[in-house]
Amino acid sequence: MTSVLVLNGPNLNLLGTREPGVYGAQTLEDVETLCRNVGKELGVDIDFRQSNHEGVLIDALHDAGAAVARGESLGVVFNAGAYTHTSVALHDAIKGAHVPLIEVHISNVHAREEFRHHSYISPVASGIIVGLGVAGYEWALRALVAQRTTQA
Repeated sequence: MTSVLVLNGPNLNLLGTREPGVYGAQTLEDVETLCRNVGKELGVDIDFRQSNHEGVLIDALHDAGAAVARGESLGVVFNAGAYTHTSVALHDAIKGAHVPLIEVHISNVHAREEFRHHSYISPVASGIIVGLGVAGYEWALRALVAQRTTQA
């Protein structure tokens, strides 16, 4: 069965307790359950990960690119958290690994602080889902599957 990597960056392990007015009350475990349920519906395995460490995220992106090249994966759903706005290294990893990727943000980053308006991920993403809460993960999974269907 084909897989999708759902990758989460720094502080997303604090979902449900960190600024619930911005990010909601659902936990990262709730997001994982949502993704696994949608994955079952769509016929894809979900590899769900979170790290607060940039290098771990980069390694996961490299591995995902290799899995896509082998035909084992459709790509990545990625919420890079604050690294979205700071990490050229993540940009380069996505581009270098040739990995199809949907960028996800739970909050509407464009309605927040000015520094959150810029993304180093967006220029190398296949698509971007912003401000739909944790439902954005579901739509990102559906988008990756739809891209496979469109390209087949």
